[in-house]
Amino acid sequence: MNVFDKSVSRRSMMKGGVALTAGLAAPTFFTKSAHAYLNEPTGSTVTLGFNVPQSGPYADEGADELRAYELAVEHLNGEGDGGMMTTFSSKALKGNGILGKKVEYVTGDTQTKSDAARASAKSMIEKDGAIMITGGSSSGVAVAVQALCQEAGVIFMAGLTHSNDTTGKDKKANGFRHFFNSYMSGAALAPVLKANYGADRKAYHLTADYNWGYTTEEAVRSSTEALGWETVQTVKTPLAQTDFSAYITPVLQSDADVLVLNHYGGNMVNSLTNAVQFGLRDRMVNGRQFEIVVPLYSRLMAKGAGANVKGIFGSTNWHWSLSDAGSQAFVKSFGSKYGFPPSQAAHTCYVQALLYADAVERAGTFNPCGVVEALEGFEFDGMGNGPTLYRAADHQCFKDVLVVKGKENPSSEFDLLEIVEITPVAQVTYDPNHPQFAGGQLGTCNPGA
Repeated sequence: MNVFDKSVSRRSMMKGGVALTAGLAAPTFFTKSAHAYLNEPTGSTVTLGFNVPQSGPYADEGADELRAYELAVEHLNGEGDGGMMTTFSSKALKGNGILGKKVEYVTGDTQTKSDAARASAKSMIEKDGAIMITGGSSSGVAVAVQALCQEAGVIFMAGLTHSNDTTGKDKKANGFRHFFNSYMSGAALAPVLKANYGADRKAYHLTADYNWGYTTEEAVRSSTEALGWETVQTVKTPLAQTDFSAYITPVLQSDADVLVLNHYGGNMVNSLTNAVQFGLRDRMVNGRQFEIVVPLYSRLMAKGAGANVKGIFGSTNWHWSLSDAGSQAFVKSFGSKYGFPPSQAAHTCYVQALLYADAVERAGTFNPCGVVEALEGFEFDGMGNGPTLYRAADHQCFKDVLVVKGKENPSSEFDLLEIVEITPVAQVTYDPNHPQFAGGQLGTCNPGA
């Protein structure tokens, strides 16, 4: 039980296609003397680059990401209660920095724009000597920065990026994603939507006009159509859009009885608000109650949308109400420092920082190629998502996916989502050559030598 609300137990899992056992025998890593590499720490400190949206439509997520990174640095440097370092199945981290070097950091503002994100990451690498870049709350940003890090020769530990492309056609050897993806959302959501709304629904999609929106629409559409739904229309909306009224009117004029909002952050808050204002949730179409679906949810979005989220289904990577030891350790640390529970953005970024530091410790080097080898095929537990695998083929994490919906009677401003299903990893696992991930090559590690 945590200090904010009732907890939800995570059931044990791990089935077909994903191995479970944490703590495999360590592979052979590059040694520090084997190759020169970019921004090798030579003093008593090491610098990490935290590149997050401090402005723009995803700024709320960016603020929580920075909070989590600051907490991770404290824990890595031996300050505070250690958080998930105490529950992490790997015991390589010692609380004395990384390889004995105190962790320092620099920050940048992605502005949720690819060019701005690349520029800030480039500055942190070239001017500040950052040996690893992490963060972001946009798949467009993630793909751009991941490519930059590959070119430069540093590791990129992605923050919030949900598009299939990040570990699909745009995957890179120097990049790693802990967050789940569009395919996983579709695979987890579709059976729940069918069970609650029936198999003969007609869906209208409003989709953010960039790579995340495209792959999320494709994933949800293909998953629901496979179960009997019909897609009546798909419409792209600008990422910078704030008023979606003009996009809602055609929904009213169609025969759709479900609206799927492939929007995130402030976009989702605004489009859902407009949809409710236009009376969509009160409509009866085709003899059924009209429904709205938000494929990718966060607590921060739910807070922004208020009562409009009640009863609306979606998926999420993690939620602070989970009762496993790792989740509760993180909630306690974050809550003690900031006074409120962390979002999935905070959780993802905190975990990525620890996973990078752990890989360096296990490899015995900051050399990016040693870190890549340490993370590929790494199996771990105790980080809030149950047994997890960093798949070597595409650098995608495989773990349980949460299906949630807006609570009808929240007990606090933080108690806005309830977990309705913990979808086992086997249900969301796919072949690396699945059509939704076609194209692109992982390539080889670049140490920037």
